[in-house]
Amino acid sequence: MPRLLKALPLILAIAALSLVATGCGTSNTQARFVNAIPDTHDYGEVGLDVQVSGTKEFTDVAFGAASASTYVGIPAGSVTIEGFETNTSTEVFNEQNVSLSSGTQYTLVATGFATGTNGDNVIFLNPTDNNTEPSNGQVSFRVINASPSGPTAVDVWILPAPVNTPLTEPATISSVAYRSASNYYTTSYNSGGGGFLLYVTVSGNTSSPIIDGQAILQFGGVNEGSIRTIVLTDVANGTPQRMNSNAILLDDLN
Repeated sequence: MPRLLKALPLILAIAALSLVATGCGTSNTQARFVNAIPDTHDYGEVGLDVQVSGTKEFTDVAFGAASASTYVGIPAGSVTIEGFETNTSTEVFNEQNVSLSSGTQYTLVATGFATGTNGDNVIFLNPTDNNTEPSNGQVSFRVINASPSGPTAVDVWILPAPVNTPLTEPATISSVAYRSASNYYTTSYNSGGGGFLLYVTVSGNTSSPIIDGQAILQFGGVNEGSIRTIVLTDVANGTPQRMNSNAILLDDLN
């Protein structure tokens, strides 16, 4: 019995450490947020504050070219994601039961339109990201179609500059439907130094590109691999509403 009594404090200490470790082991994931809601400009061009299960994780995320934040750690599991006009309690959208897996990276995208009651017309996308570095001298692209007023599906060409010939099939990435993300496409970086040019057309039609040679800056190199995500959006408050002729480019890796 004396030996057991001497050992009891050690047993209790181990148990306490175990409880602390369990409490600190809350399941987390990483995410960034893109505001692709074109009529958030109706709110005086303010951005969005975004809460995940009641905690503000993203602040003043504007619609437009610089609308993606860096990755932050957020809870995994089934979460509620709410968007508010920056520094107000005015709710723009409320997306419940968004499933996020532990240890995964996500690009969270709010698209659709904010003009419905309590954001009823907002669509929420949460594609998973793969930021495993490609081989040296390789670059990877992925396309997210978040343009509610664009074609049902689009074809995408990502070509090393300069491009001196008309677009021909097959496209680099084919049939990217609204509300979907493509697989990653990997190619050699442009060693000529001209970067890449982006073309987007109605799926199956190479004429009259919607995005007609948008310049994508040179990146990657012989000794590193790089990744970029391209987000297609509407124009801000267009009349009529239509796909933007400039996409958002996210710097995923290198």
